[in-house]
Amino acid sequence: MLMQCLQNHGRYKFGQFIIGYQTRHFSIGGYMKKNVQLLNHTNTHLLQAIHLPKMQLIRNTGYRANASAQKVKVRRKDMVRLISLAKSEKLVLAGKRLNFKQAGQISAAIGCLIISSAITMSVPYALGKTLDIMFDKGDNQSMVKLKNFCAILCGVFVIGGLANFGRVYLFNTLRIVRDLRLRLYRCMLNQESAWFDQKGSGELVSRLNTDAYSVGNSLSQNLSDGLRSICMVLAGTAMMIYTSPQLTLIGTCVVPCVGGIAVIYGRYVRTITRTLLDKFAEIFKSAEERLSNIKAVKTFCKEAYETNNFKDLLSDAVKLGYKDAMARAMFFGLTGMSGNVIIISVLYYGGTLVVNDVLSIGELTSFILYAGYSSISINGLSNFYTELNKGIGSAQRIWEILDRKYEIPLNFGIIPSEKPKGQVVFDNVKFCFPARPKNIVLDNFTLVLRPGETTALVGRSGSGKTTIATLLLRLYDPLSGRIVLDDVDLRDLSPIWLRSHIGAVNQEPVLFSGTIRDNILYGLNPNANFTESHLEEAVRKAHVDEFSSQLPDGLDTLVGQRGVLLSGGQKQRVAIARALIKNPTILILDEATSALDSVSEELVQNALDELAKGRTCLTIAHRLSTIRNANTIAVLDNGHVIEQGSYEQLITQNVGTFKELVKKQAFLMNS
Repeated sequence: MLMQCLQNHGRYKFGQFIIGYQTRHFSIGGYMKKNVQLLNHTNTHLLQAIHLPKMQLIRNTGYRANASAQKVKVRRKDMVRLISLAKSEKLVLAGKRLNFKQAGQISAAIGCLIISSAITMSVPYALGKTLDIMFDKGDNQSMVKLKNFCAILCGVFVIGGLANFGRVYLFNTLRIVRDLRLRLYRCMLNQESAWFDQKGSGELVSRLNTDAYSVGNSLSQNLSDGLRSICMVLAGTAMMIYTSPQLTLIGTCVVPCVGGIAVIYGRYVRTITRTLLDKFAEIFKSAEERLSNIKAVKTFCKEAYETNNFKDLLSDAVKLGYKDAMARAMFFGLTGMSGNVIIISVLYYGGTLVVNDVLSIGELTSFILYAGYSSISINGLSNFYTELNKGIGSAQRIWEILDRKYEIPLNFGIIPSEKPKGQVVFDNVKFCFPARPKNIVLDNFTLVLRPGETTALVGRSGSGKTTIATLLLRLYDPLSGRIVLDDVDLRDLSPIWLRSHIGAVNQEPVLFSGTIRDNILYGLNPNANFTESHLEEAVRKAHVDEFSSQLPDGLDTLVGQRGVLLSGGQKQRVAIARALIKNPTILILDEATSALDSVSEELVQNALDELAKGRTCLTIAHRLSTIRNANTIAVLDNGHVIEQGSYEQLITQNVGTFKELVKKQAFLMNS
């Protein structure tokens, strides 16, 4: 498109030139006047393109309020690794092995790039020769030569268009971005839970989306454009020197001075730009939090308050924007003035050479166009460098994830050949969450879960009940002590095997967008023998059929995002069916009925009783009335067991924490 604009611009100027002027000597003044605009445009590009990129690291920071403002340097190892990220794609340039198809695609892409660049750089030479043929009054065959020359050019330009099409098509980003996103997503899913505690979901989605795209773009289309710009700069500069070394020297005399100023400008603007992006990241984070919790905003009538707060954040960003605008205005004003000085110098000296028959009009025209092409290509190199820095900055954020060693690797550990019996022992376990290392949640915690029995955990909020469930699932590892399943430490077992034998029903069940059927079948273990009868049995035992049969689409009814189209009791029953179809040896019930009304609670409790039969069951209780039938009740306080026994044993004690909890709850219910 850029080449076509230049060609159209050139035809317009040269058409005016041919119609309006008769002799070479008389044409100089008009020619200089008519081409001031083109030379001004190209030289301004030449000077402005020198400045370093204004933004190198932060792109689409999204939800990162504390985005890094550190400088990013393009190092060779970063470059090689950036390219090696696309090892499954055709642009493998870092020593990876290629098959014949990939090698052929690379060769074709590079060939198309060379052909298209060569044809593009032949345009100024061809136009110059055309003008010389037209103004050669002593050649009677000028019209024949002109027709033949233009016919050849038409064929060459068709080839150039096809080569440019091939270059753009073969240097595509689709499979690069696909493969990179797949690797990144797989790596994210394999991280342990502690890692997610310190990462925002918005940040991770941003890395999957914008960072992966930026890396893919740097490896494909940007690389293609950069190589093309390098070819055009080298060819254009060589042709300028070949046409007139003197004009080349004049045209580039102020470049070093402006380049030094551009370096200073680039550093200043990069700092301002990063600060501005940090501010926008803070703005976006604030907006996301408020919009995602809009019910809380409306409940507390904070619409006006949040609007004013958002206005203040935007005002701070505008102040930074004014500083950026001032720096840009000063730099571009300087480059524009310098460009005008170059224009006057080149046109004056070039006109003198034409008047003295040192240069022809065609040669001067070719020189100006080569200067324009070179300056535009230098600007392209600046854009290439900018995108490369963005790609490296994005790649470094991706490498943070890809290089991270898993604290709980999924593919490591013993895989027993038989199902576990379900004997679980917590032996002097001490634990704190990695995000809060000073807050000890469990301290010397000891508890035994016997096969086929139900053990209930009770205690005040924050006593560590849910933490015990997460440790049993090995979402975290204890600081000291150990957790043993059938005499084997959980850290020695494969996490995938362990979790495949544990089912969980939480207070707020997690449902995914899709149908009721999809959410129930989500509980199936990989390679499990499944029949439709298994699904029907799980639906019946969990009492899902009592409401699904009344829906028009039955089990194929969509549940909405996070199950918003179902009631609390319906979601709980779907979660129970999901646990049933998994057929686990160990079952975790985390306050599964605490948020339900009495009717829903009865249905869900019946389903839970059916689910717990014959399984090692760990129940985290909020309503103490639901644990009367538990074999063992463990009372927690400050991270360790202070009382333990059956319901009858604990309730008949004269003094005890459990008895006090039961009395308080009974009093509240009676009140």
